Amino acid sequence: MKFNDIKPDKGKLLISAPNLTDFFKRTVIILVENNENGSLGFVINKPLKYKVNEIIEGFPDFNSGVYIGGPVQTDVVNFIHTAGDIIEGAYEIEKGIYWGGKYESVKLLYESGKLNPDKFIFFLGYAGWSPNQLTEELIANSWFVTDATPDIVFNTESQNLWQKVLRNMGGEYSIMSTFPEDPTVN
Repeated sequence: MKFNDIKPDKGKLLISAPNLTDFFKRTVIILVENNENGSLGFVINKPLKYKVNEIIEGFPDFNSGVYIGGPVQTDVVNFIHTAGDIIEGAYEIEKGIYWGGKYESVKLLYESGKLNPDKFIFFLGYAGWSPNQLTEELIANSWFVTDATPDIVFNTESQNLWQKVLRNMGGEYSIMSTFPEDPTVN
């Protein structure tokens, strides 16, 4: 298998190769930064059984997903969403997908009925790479890169996301999507 041609830029998805066995086994990550200082993203298929108001004091009963965003700074909360046009401080990472914004803005808009919690994902922690580290891992075929869309990010069941994204990529990636999680049982 060769290094795929899509560049790892903000708003792209990183899909872990089937041979990764650490924290990143069968993960899908949305990149929110990729520049000369390194890369940062959030795992979008490792949900937790928490609600946002259980991890952010004073937050309303906002029924959106809370995920393990990665192994770095797991005490820090970040979020992605589709409401960047109305949330103050939101940063567009891909058409229709935004990172962050002011919590107070989210709270006020939610309480006034202007936000859909299904279009938000909150993260504890993040995945990070030092300068050139992600490129080296891509060359080693640890990750594959594809485009992110709001539909894939916000409307796919997390337990099927890894397989779905690989299947959508087609060809050899589609074949990889059928690999058993534990190859010794094959």
